[in-house]
Amino acid sequence: MSRKDAPPPFLAGVLLDQPDLLVVDSDDADEVKDKVGQSFKPHQFELLRSPEELHSRLHQFSLGKLSLHRLKYGGEVSVDPDKLEDFFLVQMPLAGSAEIICDNDTILTSAKQGVIISPTQRLRMLYHPDCDQLMLRIDRTELDQLCSRYLGHPLKQPLTFSNAFDWRELPAWYHALEYITRLQKEAPESLNERLILQQLEELLIATLLSQQPHNYSDQLAQDGRRLAPRHVKRVEEYIDAHAHETLTPSQLAEIAGVSLRTLYSGFHEFRQTGPMEYLRSVRLQRVRENLLAPDNTLSVTEAAIKWGFSHMGRFSQAYQQLYGEKPSETLRKAQG
Repeated sequence: MSRKDAPPPFLAGVLLDQPDLLVVDSDDADEVKDKVGQSFKPHQFELLRSPEELHSRLHQFSLGKLSLHRLKYGGEVSVDPDKLEDFFLVQMPLAGSAEIICDNDTILTSAKQGVIISPTQRLRMLYHPDCDQLMLRIDRTELDQLCSRYLGHPLKQPLTFSNAFDWRELPAWYHALEYITRLQKEAPESLNERLILQQLEELLIATLLSQQPHNYSDQLAQDGRRLAPRHVKRVEEYIDAHAHETLTPSQLAEIAGVSLRTLYSGFHEFRQTGPMEYLRSVRLQRVRENLLAPDNTLSVTEAAIKWGFSHMGRFSQAYQQLYGEKPSETLRKAQG
């Protein structure tokens, strides 16, 4: 048996021998659906064979804005959450198989092949009785913000990973996962330390961004080899601090201390966008942060106007293009 066929030694029993991490251990379909839904999101759940075959268990632990789960349904089931919306989901089977339907593509997962589902993808999952897997849930805002920070500018479109995830052949990912699962088991108190927790979150997210192809991979690799000139960074910093103010291209060029042509050339060469497009992306991000804030009292229109958007149609279209949902949907989810 090859290494890819056998369960990884350090993961074979991970989470299973820790009773305090057990979320559900049941053969009741309604209970299983409810508990799994609380850990991920509400979904449609259907038994495809006799109910007597179902015996499910779920273990999990939180890692800041991430959480690691081990799930086995123990029956032939269909799970339909539509779109994940607020999180990315990494599925890494240790045994058994499943069919994961993302948009119009079907990925057959097994001990040799995992999958990454992005928040904007239409999703349906068919799990076979022997499917036993690790699942990593990553908060969308956290991953987007870290990717944006590495790029040096806000995202211009939703971050989307290639679905097929050959995680057993990625040593950096494999060993990062090993480190965190061992730490959780052998020194769980360390996960209560804020600084350690932040570093572990970033370790997993940065490793995923660097190891798995996505629609910003080329740009991250390119920007990692070249440093943007000081005048580009100066304007980015100024926009970040003054995004609520009225800003014009000529003002930004004056702040940068260069000509308008040089400013635009620098942004397009090193950021693949213009300074005003960067400003718009920052403002869209601030609107989203306002709408998602627990204490938010602003309507969509009020938040948009606060950040300089006067044409609601164009604002809504740009927001939906970037985040894969209408601003009203963001607000409704936050309120719900």
